[in-house]
Amino acid sequence: MQLHISPSLRHVTVLQGKGVREFMKVKVGSRRVSYRMLFYSLLFFTFLLRFVFVLTTVDTIDGDAKCSTIGCLGKKLGPRILGRRTDSNNVQEVIYQILEEPISKDALQERSDIPQTLEEFMAEIKESKSDAKTFAVKLRDMVTLMEQRTRTAKIQEYLYRHVASSSIPKQLHCLALRLANEHSTNAAARLQLPSAELVPALVDNSYFHYVLASDNVLATSVVATSLVKNSLRPQKIVLHIITDRKTYYPMQAWFSLHSLSPAVIEVKALNHFDWFSKGKVPVLEAMEKDQRVRSQFRGGSSAIVANNTEKPVVIASKLQALSPKYNSLMNHIRIHLPELFPSLNKVVFLDDDIVVQTDLSPLWDIDMNGKVNGAVETCRGEDKFVMSKKLKSYLNFSHPLISSNFDPNECAWAYGMNIFDLEAWRKTNISQTYHHWLEENLKSDLSLWQLGTLPPGLIAFHGHVHVIDPFWHMLGLGYQENTSFADAESAGVIHFNGRAKPWLDIAFPQLRPLWSKYINFSDKFIKSCHIRAY
Repeated sequence: MQLHISPSLRHVTVLQGKGVREFMKVKVGSRRVSYRMLFYSLLFFTFLLRFVFVLTTVDTIDGDAKCSTIGCLGKKLGPRILGRRTDSNNVQEVIYQILEEPISKDALQERSDIPQTLEEFMAEIKESKSDAKTFAVKLRDMVTLMEQRTRTAKIQEYLYRHVASSSIPKQLHCLALRLANEHSTNAAARLQLPSAELVPALVDNSYFHYVLASDNVLATSVVATSLVKNSLRPQKIVLHIITDRKTYYPMQAWFSLHSLSPAVIEVKALNHFDWFSKGKVPVLEAMEKDQRVRSQFRGGSSAIVANNTEKPVVIASKLQALSPKYNSLMNHIRIHLPELFPSLNKVVFLDDDIVVQTDLSPLWDIDMNGKVNGAVETCRGEDKFVMSKKLKSYLNFSHPLISSNFDPNECAWAYGMNIFDLEAWRKTNISQTYHHWLEENLKSDLSLWQLGTLPPGLIAFHGHVHVIDPFWHMLGLGYQENTSFADAESAGVIHFNGRAKPWLDIAFPQLRPLWSKYINFSDKFIKSCHIRAY
């Protein structure tokens, strides 16, 4: 087909290619069209075609996610108009293909040509003017190597924290030895706790009864001091301290020499309880079996760290589960509170890593609605890291025994500051359920949950929990430092759950003052053992 335009621009003739002359005449308005107007028109269309071509190229590089309206039109029509074929192996696809290719991580360790920093990477790319494939290869190798090193560093950090949190600091060991010596040489350190005239208060339900089980003298002193100092009616407080045989004399010496009057303090070792000394106690049998199975199937911290397939956060949770605390009788004994205190109707149980910052007597006014355990839920709250725990966070729902009995999305609750209605508890089979599931976990080679006392507690108290206000129990101060000092200070009870206990060097320094403020660093025992505020 041929196109002829007359010089006057009044006629346009179209000739077909077969030689048959046919034409059509297009009449143009009487207004004269100048050559200059034609030139500008052709210049405009040339610019428009160039603009469409540039947008098509840019959108091809950027990908579909950043496709503009005109650019998308250019991408679709540009190749057809310009006679260009779309290339499927564009920059984006080349990069994706390289990044998805498997790579041997062991081979990366022996190479010296991998950039170690972003600056090195950018300098090499600019200097070599690499294509997309070379760019993707270098990027993949560098990121993979950095991920491998980061994983190793994280695991080493978790291992060091595990070792630090599992060991007894020499300052605490010193304190126990000094107090034991004081107990043997100083009659004032061997006072009866409580004194004879206050013994009736131990079974008087008109008092506020608190129970604390610990073998850590310093931690126990902080809990007791913070509880009494922040109480509006300290004369109504009865604190029952349960410890083991080896810590009994240091614990008695401390509270004999550091009176918290008018509060009533009782210190007893487990062997002093009649119920505990009679026959076999289920929790002791469970602990013995747990130790045997743990040593057989877990292989200790070295086996956990040697696992190259699990994520660092999973390894961290397994290391934490190996902590002596989770295999301590002090941690398991709370499931037998009704037997330990048969005359009491209600108690508040406190962990030794908490700090009381307000008067707790209002807890006795909470209507439990027939429930046994008053606790704070851990699946709702502003802190999405700490307050995001559901049953699936603790129980293994891939096991049919768990999945057939529980809802994975049901909210979990916290140990550490709990109201226990012992009267309601005695009407249930909670303690029996606890030990039944411990047995089931042992039969399944500890596969129902990670080691610890909270998972079987979640099962045993299932359906018996009354939710209380989160003000009464702020969690997470021992495993994350995102909580601000101001927020922690405004809570009724703060809990240093996690490895970073406030008496350890690995504690978070900005949160430690909330705990250390209840220690008298001028005390002769504290000074002689070099316990400092840091």
